Amino acid sequence: MRTTLTLDDDVADALKERARLLELPFKQVVNEILRRGLRSENAAPPEPFRVRPLNCGLQPGIDPLRLNQLGDELEVEAFLRKQARVVGAEREAPSGT
Repeated sequence: MRTTLTLDDDVADALKERARLLELPFKQVVNEILRRGLRSENAAPPEPFRVRPLNCGLQPGIDPLRLNQLGDELEVEAFLRKQARVVGAEREAPSGT
């Protein structure tokens, strides 16, 4: 069927760009876009997203958002203990002079 259709400039530009990118005729792109729009109009609305929370076993008072901070603190403590052992070993080592 042949018909005349007046498109807004932005819509026409978007359709022309899509036709160029897909290397398809303008008419084919317009028909595919219209079909897709009409199908989605008749589609059932999507199910609402529902969150199913899981019990992660944390004790009350433990803030899971601060666990990274705890990990950092433990890492610093381990580094300081290691450094203290190295410095202590250097002090106990007999000097070569």
